[in-house]
Amino acid sequence: MTLLRYLAATAILFLVLIQPNHPQAMTWGALRLFPLELPFIIAALILFRRSIPGYAFRGALVGALGLIVLLKLADFGTFIAFNRGFNLLVDLGLVHAGWTLLQGSIGLPLAALAATGALAGFVALIAALWWAGGVWAGVPVTRTGRVIAAIALLPTAAAAVAEIGQARRAWTLPDTVRSALPGAAFTARVAVERVELFRDTRLDLAAFREAAMKDPMLGVTPLLDRLEGRDMIVIYVESYGRSSFENPLYIPTHTSTLRDIEEDLRARGLSMRSSWATAPMVGGQSWLAHGSVASGMWLNTQGRYRALLASPRRTLFHYAQQHGFRTVAIKPAHIFPWPEGDYFGFDAIYNAADLGYQGAPFNWVTMPDQFTLHALDRLERDRPDRGPQVVQVALVSSHAPWVPIPELVAWDDIGDGTIFNQWALSGDPPEVVWRDHDRVRDQFRLAIDYSLQAVGAWAARHAEDPPLIVMLGDHEPARFVSGVQGYDVPVHIIGPEDLVEQFARIGWSDGMIPSPDLPALRMDRLRDLLLERLSTGAP
Repeated sequence: MTLLRYLAATAILFLVLIQPNHPQAMTWGALRLFPLELPFIIAALILFRRSIPGYAFRGALVGALGLIVLLKLADFGTFIAFNRGFNLLVDLGLVHAGWTLLQGSIGLPLAALAATGALAGFVALIAALWWAGGVWAGVPVTRTGRVIAAIALLPTAAAAVAEIGQARRAWTLPDTVRSALPGAAFTARVAVERVELFRDTRLDLAAFREAAMKDPMLGVTPLLDRLEGRDMIVIYVESYGRSSFENPLYIPTHTSTLRDIEEDLRARGLSMRSSWATAPMVGGQSWLAHGSVASGMWLNTQGRYRALLASPRRTLFHYAQQHGFRTVAIKPAHIFPWPEGDYFGFDAIYNAADLGYQGAPFNWVTMPDQFTLHALDRLERDRPDRGPQVVQVALVSSHAPWVPIPELVAWDDIGDGTIFNQWALSGDPPEVVWRDHDRVRDQFRLAIDYSLQAVGAWAARHAEDPPLIVMLGDHEPARFVSGVQGYDVPVHIIGPEDLVEQFARIGWSDGMIPSPDLPALRMDRLRDLLLERLSTGAP
């Protein structure tokens, strides 16, 4: 029985120490990794015994391992969703965002049950770690045994440090030493990386704040005068990326729809140009893309986003206000107030409740894109006494979980949105669809196609008095859905020929299919590009 207790205690410590933090490392091969921290931990527990220093060490050990388990789990989730690790300094807000998405996808009862189960599992893990530490702290050893344990601390710690430095390329170990190491100090390495990431993030934010003070458009006038009183509508299609043009699962559907849109709009006298932009992230956090375009600053972390909000940096919408445009944000995904919107320079912000949708939600998705675009007309663009507008619309129908998916209806039949209930209440729920990744990808294909059709139909509806439409993706979906490794999204300029011609002059592709060879601009370059192309006073 005593032997079984030691084996069980060792197994608990072993499994925690080898826990992967990346989906690709979640293989049976991980069980063959020997954690170099394990002999150090066992030696220290034996040395300190069940004494006051021993209890202090065991408490610190359990706390540290518990925290690193959470960080590894957070890494695992953010690698799946965003193709990057978790940054403790700037990513805590993702916990709330994830909870909101989970609740909207599977409902509050199941979400609460999942959260309760996760909390219970973590408490059980902490208890198991405390017990495992107690088993080894209670090993009956003589003074000589404790001396041996103390002596063992130095070589076991040295082996772990040596491996960490080798893995992080801080030094290169001789081949004989490297081959003699029986495993890796992966968990300790994760802890070291988190400390360094914390330091590097603070330095990055300091440099970002300084860069935000230097605005090349400050004082430039006139701006946006080439619009000549016409509206500019910036429309983000959620999760629309280069995968629509490179993944064989999506190419036939999406490119066919884009060609149909192109043919229809050309017949109505509109011009189109397309290119690529590089988003600062994949999988989520759309506000980082929106903010990058609006501010002309690269927002690849939530920390940079918060630093931007505290800066005097002027956005595209500030400059539009300054030159006589009414600025509007249409935010159907926002079910709560958006105080950050005050920073961006909007005269009016419409969240989900403001848009007047009375139909059933599409799980997390509050309303169909066609209704959102119709609401823009009803609330703003159809007002008889209005002036020119610059509008940001963040569509949401192609946001995960991509079930169910509406269909287009006649614009005059939209009304209060209850016409869409026939689709909102149909089909399998997300918890069924998401058991099969192939079904998820197919739903994504259909959702993007619906959003493209909605924007195309809206542009056609306004072809007689067209605004300038800037239609772009915000980011790629998660990698297991996109099937591509890049960060690029398409950008389409749709509108009157004289305005679209400004983008032909810089080599953008004619039509709705961007050339695969066109270089992608980073999203933080788009603010200045729009101002330069649409202003006679810009450099």
